[in-house]
Amino acid sequence: MSDFPHDIDLDAFWDHDLSAKIRQPAPSDELIAQVQQLLGYRLPASYVAFMRRYNGGYPNLTCFPMGDDHCDIDSFISVGITPGRSLGGQLGSRFSIEEWGYPDLGVYICDCPSAGHDMIALDYRACGPEGEPRVVHVDQEGDYEVTVLAPDFETFVRGLVSWEVYDTSEQDYLDDLDKVANAEFSPMLAELLEHFALVPDLGPRIRHIALGIVEDKRYFALHADPLSQLLYDLQFWLYQNQHPVTSEEQYLQVYSEMIAFARGFGTGGYAPGFISDWWRARVAGGQLCQGDGGFAFSAGHRQQLLEQLASFPPEPPAIQEQP
Repeated sequence: MSDFPHDIDLDAFWDHDLSAKIRQPAPSDELIAQVQQLLGYRLPASYVAFMRRYNGGYPNLTCFPMGDDHCDIDSFISVGITPGRSLGGQLGSRFSIEEWGYPDLGVYICDCPSAGHDMIALDYRACGPEGEPRVVHVDQEGDYEVTVLAPDFETFVRGLVSWEVYDTSEQDYLDDLDKVANAEFSPMLAELLEHFALVPDLGPRIRHIALGIVEDKRYFALHADPLSQLLYDLQFWLYQNQHPVTSEEQYLQVYSEMIAFARGFGTGGYAPGFISDWWRARVAGGQLCQGDGGFAFSAGHRQQLLEQLASFPPEPPAIQEQP
């Protein structure tokens, strides 16, 4: 098996501290053969040599030019069949195709920072399962639009550049401040707020919570922090006030319509694991209880939420115009 070109410093390529969380041991010949058989494609020699050196992880160079724009990558998925996020694992390449709806064009090798809304793949459509695949970007948000990045894997790796080349973090921060303060709520969230008489000024308070998230993180996204947990609680409370919730699975089917995928006041995506962790923690803690009518918050938790909401202003936030 050929080695990866020595003029590329793979030791400097990776963020080793961060990569240690997901990196797996170098794949053996037997494991590579097993993954290839499972996925139905011959992995290109340059890719195999690259992954033998460091089997998955987070690179320091995370951007690939796309004309006047670029795509971001988060991590390279390890070659393996272990449960979880490896090429042949339960959450691997076939999962992206069968569960997330990505086109069946080859092998999905890189996650992107969007938590599943775009990915990088080896595209075998032109070369066949034994040929040399192109590297492509697949955009779920753009109706799974496929954009060719490089004619082969080595060219893809050579084309990666630092995020600093495309750093728009300050403007993104200002845009997200404006979004949480002024953008329209989704139709579902607006309707739920209209019928939530218990806190008639909840909409402005939600904006202030979101504003706190943006000021803390410099962008609008819900994770496991306390303000995100509060927004998870409020979304469930709003929805359950109008609709029965019979299971976690049923709730996850509608969750994204409130904020995650909203065109205005929205985060642009979400990671289902955070919602599942929130649900299970609330059930285990007794805050989320199952009764004859489905799941609902306990009286104690509802009172706690009202006390938390009292600390947020009932008037819409005013964002100063930037010079």
